[in-house]
Amino acid sequence: MTATIPLQPQRLRHACDPGQFTFKTTADVPDLTEIIGQARAMDAVRFGSDIRREGYNLFVLGSPGMGRHTLVQQFLESKASEEAEPPDWCYLNNFTQPHKPKALKLPSGKGEALRAHMARLVDYLRSAIPVQFESEEYRGRINAIQQEYNERQERDIAELEAEAEKKEIILLRTPEGFALAPSRNREAIPPDEYDKLPQERKDQIETDVAELQAHLEKILARLPQRRRERSERIKQLNHDIMLSSIAHMLNELREIYAGLPAVLDFFDAVQQDMVMHVDDFRKPDESVNISGMTVVTHQTFNNYQVNVLSSNHQKPGAPIVYEDNPTYSNLIGRVEHIAQFGALVTHFTLIKPGALHQANGGYLLLDIRKVLMQPFAWEGLKRALQARKIDIESLGQIYSLVSTVSLEPEPIPLDVKVVLFGDRLFYYLLQQYDPEFSELFKVAADFEETIGRTAESHFLYAKLIATVARKEGLLPYDRFAVAQVIEYSARQAGDAEKLSMHMRSIADLLRESDYWARAVNHDTVLASDVQQAIDAQIRRQDRIRDRLYEAIQRDILMISTQGAVTGQVNGLAVIGLSGFAFAQPIRITATSHLGKGDLINIEREVKLSGATHSKGVFILSSFLAARYAKNQPLALSASLAFEQSYGMIDGDSASLAELCALLSNLADAPINQSLAVTGSINQLGQVQAIGAVNEKIEGFFDICNARGLTGTQGVLIPAANVQHLMLRQNVVDAATAGQFHVYAMENIDQAITLLTGLPAGEADANGGYPEGSINYRVAARLTELSSISQSYQGNKPH
Repeated sequence: MTATIPLQPQRLRHACDPGQFTFKTTADVPDLTEIIGQARAMDAVRFGSDIRREGYNLFVLGSPGMGRHTLVQQFLESKASEEAEPPDWCYLNNFTQPHKPKALKLPSGKGEALRAHMARLVDYLRSAIPVQFESEEYRGRINAIQQEYNERQERDIAELEAEAEKKEIILLRTPEGFALAPSRNREAIPPDEYDKLPQERKDQIETDVAELQAHLEKILARLPQRRRERSERIKQLNHDIMLSSIAHMLNELREIYAGLPAVLDFFDAVQQDMVMHVDDFRKPDESVNISGMTVVTHQTFNNYQVNVLSSNHQKPGAPIVYEDNPTYSNLIGRVEHIAQFGALVTHFTLIKPGALHQANGGYLLLDIRKVLMQPFAWEGLKRALQARKIDIESLGQIYSLVSTVSLEPEPIPLDVKVVLFGDRLFYYLLQQYDPEFSELFKVAADFEETIGRTAESHFLYAKLIATVARKEGLLPYDRFAVAQVIEYSARQAGDAEKLSMHMRSIADLLRESDYWARAVNHDTVLASDVQQAIDAQIRRQDRIRDRLYEAIQRDILMISTQGAVTGQVNGLAVIGLSGFAFAQPIRITATSHLGKGDLINIEREVKLSGATHSKGVFILSSFLAARYAKNQPLALSASLAFEQSYGMIDGDSASLAELCALLSNLADAPINQSLAVTGSINQLGQVQAIGAVNEKIEGFFDICNARGLTGTQGVLIPAANVQHLMLRQNVVDAATAGQFHVYAMENIDQAITLLTGLPAGEADANGGYPEGSINYRVAARLTELSSISQSYQGNKPH
């Protein structure tokens, strides 16, 4: 049977021929300008970034370390540089409702300019206004107003005095005010002389005093009104001076922003407010003593500032923002508070932008895992995308957690393309469980993890190596080192016909190879340097593997590599630890006895078997019944066990080994222990592909090599896995020397024939098997068990 012939050594490793390269080192290779093997994903990125429809945001799928961020960002930077710069967005004070700041949209770059203009205006007025009000001209005009009102008052008093003099009454000025008294020769009559006057004269004096008193009261009643008039005139004077001071500056600004009606309206509001609060500009800085410390308070004039939330004029094109810490406030923005005299206060200038503000009009890049880990961030992002506006609202307000008064900024319209990066698991879970996700992220860019291995892809990989080496200042790689890196990439892909697109691991290997080359003073990186870097990577991670293999060498873990045993076979499990995978040879045993068709998976019975492994065992039971017990009951009870296994076992890659052990037990045919088996079996007895085939072969080879290669040792693998073989060079060398073998199996009959040395036997037209074959022995044993079972049933009392 052809399956008993081991694979030729050249099929065990698809080597990269350095002779296909025309360059000597990567210093002669141009930089990589195209994107390798990601045509499907980049077409999706191009489509998603071009289409300007609601909900067409992107989700970039793929494993970490594949360079998704770099590729997408480079593409977007090239695209964004040709797009129009987005407008600036600012917040202004709302002079009628200060708790509702107004949003202002300005052409790109105008926000910073307006902020600077308003700051200069306030600085100018802070120095100019006090000077105006301290000038001689201002004092003279104030004195004139004061004098005018004093003169009017004196005229009224003089008229009253003249009228009193005619009636021989004198007007006296006292500290308490004015008083009227009878007089003679312009002198007040003393009280004793007044008493001597005739009654008629007294009556006349009292009448005259009462009239003059009424006149005096009218004069005094006009004083408050005149004071108000004087105050209004002074206020109007201050208004005129303030208006004249700011009119020139504001008119200049009005000319600059003539085409922006919203800004002109803001200037009008500023002018009106400044005139109303002219005294604020005249107040000097004040000092307050707090707990023995002198604190100087300054007039801030925050009402006239411009809070620029987003301005992207410094870099041409649309903005590209990557938010590494996507908390709710970092995405949506926040209103900050400051402590003043024991109280928390806020102002529109304390509104801080989020990533959505900074990316508005461009692209926002986020890691979906980080977004989902932050409370409320995912819901806040979706709410903004659905509403197409950014509404800054604190979580305390949303969930009524605080009752303090805060700001209610006017929402800002949102026009952004969001690009999420994440594993495929996140994408499909969100598709399944979040109904809003598919409405907002309609474009999936699925990055390939491998590319086909061709001469063209080999040269592209060489360009990639050259590009990374130049970018990071590494030594150039000679063509043999390039070939070694390509073989490493195929090994990482787990497929001899593919190359890995995990750029992080490739870049790490290049850096480490450069380190080892420099350590021995090489001018270029050689293949030996690359191999040393690979070996060093493994060495740093293989402590557990060494301890496990040591336990096998010391027979603590029982693994046989010679002899023949019935119902026992060497299986191969794989352990993966932080990116490092290695095989653990494991003994699989099978026993059988009279029963009712039960096939007991001991691992499952003790809950150490995963669902896939349990499925594989059920398939064995189905295979046995279909092949050997079509016309009779399967009077068999069998047990399968992974010996010395103390952890979970999953996957069906051991089902071929389990079936071989069971057939060996039933046929009483010993299995050659110098061979190990891996492969999945189906109900038809066909051997199916499994994963980590290279690690499994090398794991058994390492055990055999440590004990001494005999030339009979080897591993049985599925024929479908031959295309995946990228074995270590020492395994290939042993196969070339005839010391170790790899066999490709297509079905169970090939495998059991090789393991036992007996023919499997093919069924004839009547379903019978050649005498002495494995299938004949199994069928005979099952028939024997069925007969025994029937005899027991026939002897049961009725």
